[in-house]
Amino acid sequence: FSSSSVTSLKLHTDQDKGDGNLKYILTGDGAGSLFVIDENTGDIHAAKKLDREEKSLYVLRAKAIDRKTGRQVEPESEFIIKIHDINDNEPKFTKDIYIASVPEKSGVGTSVIQVTATDADDSNYGNSAKVVYSILQGQPYFSVDPETGVIKTALPDMSRENRELYQVVIQAKDMGGQMGGLSGTTTVNITLTDVNDNPPRFPQSTYQFSSLESAPPGTSLGRIQANDPDVGENAEIEYSIADGDGSDMFEIITDKDTQEGIITVKKQLDFEKKNLYTLKVEASNTHPDPRFFYLGPFKDSALVKIYVEDVDEPPVFSIPSNLIEVDEDAKEGSIVGQVIAQDPDAARNLIKYSLDRHTDLDRIFNIHSGNGSIFVSKTLDREAAPWHNLTVVATEMSNPKQSSQAPIFIRILDINDHAPEFAKYYETFVCENAKAGQLIQTVSAVDKDEPARGHKFFFELVPEYAVHPNFSIVDNKVLVVLFAAMKRQRKKEPLMVSKDDIRDNIVTYNDEGGGEEDTQAFDIGTLRNPEAREESKLRRDVMPETIFQVRRTAPLWENIDVQDFIHRRLKENDLDPTAPPYDSLATYAYEGNDSIANSLSSLESLTTEGNQDYDYLSDWGPRFKKLADMYGGDESDQD
Repeated sequence: FSSSSVTSLKLHTDQDKGDGNLKYILTGDGAGSLFVIDENTGDIHAAKKLDREEKSLYVLRAKAIDRKTGRQVEPESEFIIKIHDINDNEPKFTKDIYIASVPEKSGVGTSVIQVTATDADDSNYGNSAKVVYSILQGQPYFSVDPETGVIKTALPDMSRENRELYQVVIQAKDMGGQMGGLSGTTTVNITLTDVNDNPPRFPQSTYQFSSLESAPPGTSLGRIQANDPDVGENAEIEYSIADGDGSDMFEIITDKDTQEGIITVKKQLDFEKKNLYTLKVEASNTHPDPRFFYLGPFKDSALVKIYVEDVDEPPVFSIPSNLIEVDEDAKEGSIVGQVIAQDPDAARNLIKYSLDRHTDLDRIFNIHSGNGSIFVSKTLDREAAPWHNLTVVATEMSNPKQSSQAPIFIRILDINDHAPEFAKYYETFVCENAKAGQLIQTVSAVDKDEPARGHKFFFELVPEYAVHPNFSIVDNKVLVVLFAAMKRQRKKEPLMVSKDDIRDNIVTYNDEGGGEEDTQAFDIGTLRNPEAREESKLRRDVMPETIFQVRRTAPLWENIDVQDFIHRRLKENDLDPTAPPYDSLATYAYEGNDSIANSLSSLESLTTEGNQDYDYLSDWGPRFKKLADMYGGDESDQD
């Protein structure tokens, strides 16, 4: 049974007499659609073209029926229709386009990629499905295995730098490649990948650059680049200075992004010392491939010449030491030191020296403008300023814009020009019953001169007090002085002897002395009498400005009222620089001066210890009669 529309199968039963009484019926796979039976003759026809690749086997059942009775004249029979293959399918590749790569310089026969084609025909029936591969495009660079479809390199030392992309066309043909066989093709795009088979090369053998001598370290002078036809890391280059007289003055840095070498200044240049440098610069691959060392060293070198250009530079100081020591008693005009500066340029311009007056506002020092000698212009005082930090300026006379500065530190050496001073103000109190030889005070002294430690002081009494019956001094020669005292106060007789003699004799004053009987403790008469000359006394609550200076207040010579008196005293206290910073209370007594009588206070009766004559009170008039009666009756009382 063939796959054409021609009858190739016929059903027949012995019961068929040819009279048309029987009817043939066909059922099963494809009955009525693919296969049609003639119900009168039993001929089976193929209604459509059959495709073995879609279905290669059909199972059908057939039977014959008597038209009159509708019965089967024979039992139903089953038969199988098997479709035989013909070469009606060409080979097909699994991909329309293949992408592959292989390293350059690969040896002949290096496998690149395998392509595969399939044929839908029956591989068990003839050669319809037997595929053979061949190369239609890509020779002589590549080849293909006819049976496996593996593509291989066919030429040695293929260079990516010469050609990178190849397009290869592969054919697959069935029937074992024989004539009449069907075929299919595919395209394989092959890329040669890079290997490090090329060293870097400088495009020129010599480079030239220039630099100002004033260029600071790190200044870029220019770029150089070696070419490497490789790509990626195979083209990475490292630059270095291999040799040359400027290897310590310059350096080269590799720019990783551009693969360039940047030449920079490493140290300060000096045109006057050297104006031309020569460098040997090398460029080498950072990832060499040992397989290609036979091609030669993977580096290259070039000469770089750098010309230094002259710049007008400021003066340069040559000072052995910035420290100058001078005695405190150095005379005005005496030279204490010298600075020297020179123009480093070839012109050797003359230098003018000066002092930065911001560092010597008091103009204690000066400098000779021609030779740089520093001398004293004012009297020195180590205790006021032990150090002087000066700034010396050196300026080119032909170009004042070119100047330099240098610090000079002057230390003033001490001389013994200050007398010792007591460390503080001393005020000593001693009890009247102190024993002879008893220690009552220790004093110490200081000296503004050096050394700060180790001064030796000698203590003695002032000559006019050297011989004193009550006090003595012991000199320990170690900054201390000892006093001893045994002075007693002489007691005065009381003003009122009899306890029964009580009169209107009331005296009031603000003093915490020995009481009314102690007439030596405090003389209040000077406060109660405005015509008495006032003497200032040292304050006890603060240290005086100078131990031996006494601040005197203006005396009250004229008669003034109480308000004026108080205001004057208040003003004196407000303006007193030795007054304590806290509030203090000053109390004054004021008697006035309208009375023609002098003071009657017994406190002023210090010079006599006998009875006094008060008869003159009777001559003062009626207002003083009471006093005359009180004091003028002594004789009658005694009688």
